[in-house]
Amino acid sequence: MTASPTPAGGRSIDREIARLAVPAFLALVAEPLFLLGDAAVVGHLGTRELAGLGLAGTVLSTVVGLCIFLAYGTTAGVARQLGAGHRREALAQGVDGLWLAVAIGIPVTLVTSLLAHPLVTLFGASSDVEDAATTYLRIAAAGTTPLLLVLATTGVLRGLQDTRTPLVVAVVGNVANLGLNVLLVYGAGPAPRLELAGSAVGSVLAQTGMAVALVAVVVRAARREGASLRPHPAGIRAAGRAGVPLLVRTLTLRASLLVTTWAVVLAAGEVAGGSGSDAVPIATHQLALTIWGFLAYVLDAIAIAAQAITGQHLGAGDVAATRAVTTRMVRWGVWSGVVTGLLLAATSPWLGALFTPDHAVRDALVPVLLVAALVQPVAGVVFVLDGVLIGAGDGRYLAWAGLAVLGGYAPLVLLTSALGAGLTGVWVVFGLLFMGGRLVTLVRRERGDAWLVTGAHA
Repeated sequence: MTASPTPAGGRSIDREIARLAVPAFLALVAEPLFLLGDAAVVGHLGTRELAGLGLAGTVLSTVVGLCIFLAYGTTAGVARQLGAGHRREALAQGVDGLWLAVAIGIPVTLVTSLLAHPLVTLFGASSDVEDAATTYLRIAAAGTTPLLLVLATTGVLRGLQDTRTPLVVAVVGNVANLGLNVLLVYGAGPAPRLELAGSAVGSVLAQTGMAVALVAVVVRAARREGASLRPHPAGIRAAGRAGVPLLVRTLTLRASLLVTTWAVVLAAGEVAGGSGSDAVPIATHQLALTIWGFLAYVLDAIAIAAQAITGQHLGAGDVAATRAVTTRMVRWGVWSGVVTGLLLAATSPWLGALFTPDHAVRDALVPVLLVAALVQPVAGVVFVLDGVLIGAGDGRYLAWAGLAVLGGYAPLVLLTSALGAGLTGVWVVFGLLFMGGRLVTLVRRERGDAWLVTGAHA
């Protein structure tokens, strides 16, 4: 076994974190730009097409988002093997993750495409919007397997301590997506004008190109190390089993956000039942979630670095280095949360103007953003420790902790809404109970030793 050296000091650890976190952050920011590019092009076709894109995009992002374990689980497993000095085994495990992505992606693609219309009708939109969304979804579903391969290959490369290659591919993919969308939506030269369908085709082509590029990098590395490229059923099953707890964790997080939105809708209904409108609080909540999600990219980038670094040190059997890096990354999380919180608080009176001309929404947004700003340091610690425990392969604890937090948070936030707390009150409960609950469960685990399992396997 080849042990990794214990970091010599804080600056050394900081350089290691920054080397992984900065490219990871830029790659994460590229993801919403992909969707924004589609929206910018399709938006000029008309409101019906844009609404259809929005519904179809929601379905696709949900499907792909639930499979984020393909990146997280692969990162942790590959990093452990790398830390143990088993580079060939690391790449073999990564290849198994790629086969798992294909095994999941093909049936999901078929189901999503065949059930496109029933899935779209769940939103209750008008028939013309449903038709547009169905058209887009049936075609865009073909990009599901490439997107899952992008997740899996990104996980492999992160585990190998490489976050730059996914960044380069993300940037090139975004540029290609925008160009293909313009070309196929509006037509030029020999290219026909396909309108909304052209946007779906362009996105699938760009996503396929990204997957091919990243798979080629992983395959080349595997061949260089003599790792087999053939599917190994045992390895694929092991990757699937490791992903189940992370899937449960992801489901609890998404369920918590859905419950929060439901609580806002209920509170808005109380307002509308008086003499007001429910549109203002719901629109305000959506904007607040959008801003919260963008700030999460900053913190999630540190979490990604935590996954890779933690897995590597534990794989090398170096508990002291793991503890030292965890302490340093928590400080990064706190200070990143402080900085983003201060920036959010300082800009809260003006951020609303970037999204809406409605002064009622702008005014309602300010107190919500101030609550979100106060929670940012907590979020920083939560994101980092989440990444640390994922890197340690502690997915089972994260799943149970997520279920416990959701079980306590959901009824209380709905009760708060029913008692007339309003939008700001819901966000206060979100910060205190949901983020606070996650903080307690994660800090409690980190302070113990149960997650510090060393060796090539968690």
